[in-house]
Amino acid sequence: MANLSSFDLNLLRVLNALLLDKSTVKAGDRLGLSQPAVSAALGRLRAALGDQLFFRRGKGMEATQYALSLEEPLRHILEQTEALIRDREDFDPSRSTDRFRISGSDFFAELLMPQLADRLQGVAPDVRVHLVSLVSDDHIGTLDRYEVDFALIPALDLPDWVESQPMFRSSFSVVARKGHPRLQRAGVGPGDVVPIDLFCDLGHVLFSQQGNIKAMGDAALARVGRTRRVVMTMPVFSGVYRAVAGSDLVALLPTALARHVAEDAGLTIYRAPMPLDVVQIILVWHRRYSASRAHEWLRAEIANLLAPLDEGG
Repeated sequence: MANLSSFDLNLLRVLNALLLDKSTVKAGDRLGLSQPAVSAALGRLRAALGDQLFFRRGKGMEATQYALSLEEPLRHILEQTEALIRDREDFDPSRSTDRFRISGSDFFAELLMPQLADRLQGVAPDVRVHLVSLVSDDHIGTLDRYEVDFALIPALDLPDWVESQPMFRSSFSVVARKGHPRLQRAGVGPGDVVPIDLFCDLGHVLFSQQGNIKAMGDAALARVGRTRRVVMTMPVFSGVYRAVAGSDLVALLPTALARHVAEDAGLTIYRAPMPLDVVQIILVWHRRYSASRAHEWLRAEIANLLAPLDEGG
């Protein structure tokens, strides 16, 4: 077994990545190392710690009991070390090479990332930002497992190790393809309220990453004693409005997104017949990064870019 004077502390970062990813390839991606380099580091860890640490199981890797026993204390050690050595000088985005991962729906691919790309090109050309798919049933867990730096999600109760910042409030509108025959026959024009009987009788496309057939629109209808016909679900907003554009189905979309895509997608925007709650969107992150100058800077940039979307009144 190793002692501190002979142990390469960089190996602890490799061990932490392997415990998170259970893959030498994914751990290498996380650390910016090649797969052979991670495998070599694992060999050194095994020799130093006197344990196999990981073994093959099918196409993946499984941790030994000893490796699992190290997971929690190792994470705390790395967090404390990062806090100890973190640069507290002013952050200079023009010289930064930081990498960030943001979890969010494809709403943000349309209404955040293009503007953020333009902003980064001008003030932080070597900063890299990745928008990754929102893990719909585990928004917060991805923060704890170091899989993402931020998540953009509707407001919800948060554990005490998560911090948040309000970004914008979003209303919802009804969208249908231009020239929708039933809406035309009913004399419903752009921006008009869709009559509730017609709204409930039309087929609806619902945004749901889990394939649920009920969402906030159904809850709003239930409050007035009505239901609608959800005939299709989509895991991305782009799938929702494209399905609507190519059929006689309708959908509820965030109003900002509806306005952004309506012309190119061939959509007309209407108002819903029942009151719909305005949804507060928040940015969340792990408290371990709250004092990071780089994180503070990017949080402010995201907030500034999303502020014009606010519809809270």
